[in-house]
Amino acid sequence: MLTIATGNKAVAAAVKAAKPAVVAAYPITPQTEVVEQIAEYVTAGEMDARYIPVESEHSAMTACIGASITGVRSFTATSSHGLLYMHEMLHWAAGARLPIVMANINRSLGPGWNVWAEHTDAFSQRDTGWLQFFVGDVQEAYDTTLMAFRIAENNDILLPVMVNLDGFVLSHIMQSLETVEPGDYIPPMRLPHRIDPENPAGYGAMTGPNDHFRFRWEIERAMRNSPAVIRDAEEEFFRQFGRKYGPTEEYRCEDAEVLIVALGTLGKEAEVAVDILRDAGIKAGSMRIRWFRPFPDLDIGGRDLVVLDRGYSFGYGGVLSSEIRSKYPGASIYSVVAGLGGQEVTYDDIAGFVRDRRMGEEFWFGVDA
Repeated sequence: MLTIATGNKAVAAAVKAAKPAVVAAYPITPQTEVVEQIAEYVTAGEMDARYIPVESEHSAMTACIGASITGVRSFTATSSHGLLYMHEMLHWAAGARLPIVMANINRSLGPGWNVWAEHTDAFSQRDTGWLQFFVGDVQEAYDTTLMAFRIAENNDILLPVMVNLDGFVLSHIMQSLETVEPGDYIPPMRLPHRIDPENPAGYGAMTGPNDHFRFRWEIERAMRNSPAVIRDAEEEFFRQFGRKYGPTEEYRCEDAEVLIVALGTLGKEAEVAVDILRDAGIKAGSMRIRWFRPFPDLDIGGRDLVVLDRGYSFGYGGVLSSEIRSKYPGASIYSVVAGLGGQEVTYDDIAGFVRDRRMGEEFWFGVDA
């Protein structure tokens, strides 16, 4: 069905289609619209789920953990400080190998207090064992949320998945949306280690050194398995519904001499910048990274990279630039720190970054340093 929706409502529509048994949630700007819409679905009888309005984000994740460990599908959503409040339980969810799906509406962290887009909230959770995707438009938010359930619940993965949307820039924008009936695309959840009251068992709370590291390795092995599982989910999605995705979305990259690399909506804005640069005779291309964990292999081919960093590791550098530099030590990178706290970054600005690039350096947009 073709309609118009915000990014938040697209996520809610995808959750409805995926039919989770439990949704636990606490409101926070700019995420609230996601769980409000799901609550409306449940109240209207359009969604057969237990909706739990908890007292905090920590409790929201805890409730999802409790539901998931019994073998039922669960979902939550949050933003910014809400995600940070969940931090302890994010480790718990991954460590217990629970396929929870969560939408994180990216928002900056205070102080100073700010409710606009920034990726630092998601980046602060990158080592918890969650798979992370960043989306660039309303349709992709819907499609990726559907794919997240299939990926998380695959028995070669069994890790939680975070779908990231830029706050307000995407969460509240109105764009066209085509919904689907997922049918067998999302098979019934089969958690092999679920708690079964009919077959009680004892669970030890402690693990010693001889076992604990093995649990860590199992998470890493699942991460290493995940690219193949994600590709399968994307290919099957294309086969059934006609929309194609991959680890990156590339625009005019075939003969590009310089690539603009970004996550989320800045990556979509970069496509317009590429057209402007091409008209001026500059062979530019755009590479929007969709997978952040696992971090994908990139076809950079020795080209200059202008990396737009919407998150920063203080004392070290732009997070996305650092990720690329770590994987490709010889990469020629111009790191542009831009868009923090919802700072406006236009396609003209991005084109300017490419024209004025100083490879091997870092530039803070809007700061006289």
